[in-house]
Amino acid sequence: MAVWSGFTLDWYHTLFENERMMTALYYTLLVAVLATIISTIVGTIAAIGIHKMRNGRKKDILLNVNYLPVLNPDIVTGVSMMTLFVFLSVNFGMTTMLLSHLVFDIPYVILSVLPKLKQLPANIEEAALDLGATPWYALRKIILPQIKPGIISGALMAFTMSIDDFVISFFTTGNGVTNLSIEIYSMTRRGISPEINALSTLMFVVVLALLITSNVIGNKKDAVEN
Repeated sequence: MAVWSGFTLDWYHTLFENERMMTALYYTLLVAVLATIISTIVGTIAAIGIHKMRNGRKKDILLNVNYLPVLNPDIVTGVSMMTLFVFLSVNFGMTTMLLSHLVFDIPYVILSVLPKLKQLPANIEEAALDLGATPWYALRKIILPQIKPGIISGALMAFTMSIDDFVISFFTTGNGVTNLSIEIYSMTRRGISPEINALSTLMFVVVLALLITSNVIGNKKDAVEN
């Protein structure tokens, strides 16, 4: 038995041989990455559109609608999405889970990007257009770099919410498609396996490494700018 610092490593080997757990990990990461990419793009575009709206009443209505998935309990959103898919006769599976994750990811991206848009000078885009920039060039080279911190924050929030979700995924998944939260929930009813502890340790180490790397890169950029 392989031992390191008094702890056996055999459960890590068993974890990677567990097809169900590896399948759940695959779908968890796949849905989280796709939901993050799509929600970041859609949420950023939606935030820019809402920010540019002249009609204050319509703007308030859209913002209130955007708050619904954030304020609603997860079980309400999950049951609502399940009912909608049943009404539309949509087969449950990867697509329904991804769409459900987009429903609660996009509002967080919008709420992260909007404050950065409000901090921009009111005439910055008009100044760029007066200097000869096209609308697309002004958006790509001036607006997006200015709101980049909000976009990154929204993407990280979306990824975290998606990879952590259980209730909504539980109501909208289908046969053959599961994520880690659902798989772990089903395993707890049969008894906790050390494989779960091994997986939790690996996820903790990966997240910690990403946070440290992000902080180091951020500190280096600040040092260069200063």
